[in-house]
Amino acid sequence: MATESRAGRPRASSRETLAEAACELFLEQGYEATSVVDIAQRAGVSRSSFFNYFSSKSDVLWSGLDARIAAASVALAALGRGADGPSVRAAVLPIVHGFAPDPLALALRNAAAMGLEQELLRDTGLRHARIASAVAAAARSAGIDEIRADILGSALATAVLSSLRVWAEQGAGQASLEAQFDEALRSIHDLPWD
Repeated sequence: MATESRAGRPRASSRETLAEAACELFLEQGYEATSVVDIAQRAGVSRSSFFNYFSSKSDVLWSGLDARIAAASVALAALGRGADGPSVRAAVLPIVHGFAPDPLALALRNAAAMGLEQELLRDTGLRHARIASAVAAAARSAGIDEIRADILGSALATAVLSSLRVWAEQGAGQASLEAQFDEALRSIHDLPWD
């Protein structure tokens, strides 16, 4: 005997169900007009269930990338004095490697329709600062002076985030994000680590 769930209510809440509901609502009514309550209702869960998965409405978009940035930051810190160009790029590569289309990619591609331009600009700046700071710290650990370390950090952070944005805008999954990142890195290849 099969049991039926209530119409429109998922059997179990999940990060993906909430993210899908949020993206649908952002497209339908815009980011600013969508509340956490709206997202939870669309997903068929309570408001408190939303906060089991996300800390804020913005976190729906950024949590996947934030986890990748956190992992890269740990890898960069572990390089210590041995940090050099290839090892730093290898530590940063997992941010983009295997990145699948997700709510952030959808938001980047549909920023105007979702009313997210200002939100994305502000929140991209935060992620840029996190990546740049981690790379700059690795460079300083390897003996590179402050200014050059900051420039290298900013350049690599820009390569990551610009690659992600262009990849998403061109249709996430249509091309390789890793190839886009490699192209971005080639454009900054003349920044020396010595």
